[in-house]
Amino acid sequence: MTTNIAINGMGRIGRMVLRIALNNKDLNVVAINASYPPETIAHLINYDTTHGAFDLKVEPTEAGIKVNDHVIQLVSDRNPENLPWEALDVDIAIEATGKFNHGDKAIAHIHAGAKKVLLTGPSKGGDVQMIVKGVNNDQLDIEQYDIFSNASCTTNCIGPVAKVLNEEFGIQNGLMTTVHAITNDQNNIDNPHKDLRRARSCNESIIPTSTGAAKALKEVLPELEGKLHGMALRVPTKNVSLVDLVVDLDTDVTVEQVNQAFKDNDLEGVISTEDAPLVSMDFNTNPHSAIIDTQSTMVMGDNKVKVIAWYDNEWGYSNRVVDVAVQIGQLLKSDVAAVTY
Repeated sequence: MTTNIAINGMGRIGRMVLRIALNNKDLNVVAINASYPPETIAHLINYDTTHGAFDLKVEPTEAGIKVNDHVIQLVSDRNPENLPWEALDVDIAIEATGKFNHGDKAIAHIHAGAKKVLLTGPSKGGDVQMIVKGVNNDQLDIEQYDIFSNASCTTNCIGPVAKVLNEEFGIQNGLMTTVHAITNDQNNIDNPHKDLRRARSCNESIIPTSTGAAKALKEVLPELEGKLHGMALRVPTKNVSLVDLVVDLDTDVTVEQVNQAFKDNDLEGVISTEDAPLVSMDFNTNPHSAIIDTQSTMVMGDNKVKVIAWYDNEWGYSNRVVDVAVQIGQLLKSDVAAVTY
């Protein structure tokens, strides 16, 4: 049984999620909510400066867009409560606008008839369960929660990495820096922004700023609460980021032992390792949450470890959104099947 999904928002993540979902046999995209016409949506899905041409042909129609013989309805309403999710039998509304990431706002999708909501960003509050695949997705609870958060791209990178290090060697404490590609909440030219550093042109500077990724870990790895802190450096590249994680471990280790721990991990599809001397764009459109750069692993004083993990902050993250949506859908269908039986 496929899961019916609707996507609210056709920005960078919304379009990447749509591309991936259209190639996933477990999901059926029934609708998208966006404020621009079908011709524009179809064009931006078909052609992407960062990720290239789409492998399926998307065409505009009067009612929305068509992919092969599959028609996806386009609606345009800025109030989620007005969306036709009940009429379309939407199982999961994927909230990709970034404007409804508080549980009290995202609940509007439930009021509109969706069975569950998945946020494509960290929750800003409310009754929301944060899920990071490979870390706590085994605890996904559709009985207690209606709204789920896929956390951030950086949390999806650092979470599995920290989990492996903590389970294998024990983490005493650590600091992380994400070297992050530009995003659309920055300014192309100097303009006002609540973060004065982000007010500056993203194309001309390395911009120090905050990240909530380390703090968010306590929601998915409570055993690390208070042990990790960090910051971000926004750099003028269009895509692909990395986490530079430095931790003190409980156990003395070697570089080889650290790298082997990541190679032996059971988080298939979430963590991978790379032995070649690659650069950021080599990881463009990589679906993993974290790719360990084994040549960059360092050990100082036996138990202080530096790990570099690459991640495609658009494509890798969007793959995790789809993975979590599939899992929610499977739980919904199994729950219905159990009740029916």
